[in-house]
Amino acid sequence: MPEADDEAQSVARTLEQINDCWINSTPNMLGSLVHDNVTMVLPGFSGRVTGKQAMIDGFADFCENAIVHSYRCLEPQIDVVGETAVASVSFAMVYERDAAKYRATGRDLWVFTKSHNQWLGVWRTMLDMSEEPYTE
Repeated sequence: MPEADDEAQSVARTLEQINDCWINSTPNMLGSLVHDNVTMVLPGFSGRVTGKQAMIDGFADFCENAIVHSYRCLEPQIDVVGETAVASVSFAMVYERDAAKYRATGRDLWVFTKSHNQWLGVWRTMLDMSEEPYTE
């Protein structure tokens, strides 16, 4: 099914662009990559953030208060059905906040919808999160 493979690659590129926004401290660039009513469910389903600006603000807060030293992810697993896609990717990163370094691992889970021939993030959560102090 070459068409489904092409769509999965398109979703992968959108996910990569989303990650580039916060890794490179340009969270305002997220605006064209997520839906106006995007929802982020916080780790452990402990709360939720709804709306494009609220999501951008959350990423901006991270960018202003943390330094990403490394970010690594495995090849995303992407399933596409019609105008909906689910992308799941395991990650590991080292970041610094308040002069302390942390290693975080987990799985980033995104749901996308295709709107006007563009994939937009509509829902996100992080699963299997683990965070611990990092020593070199």
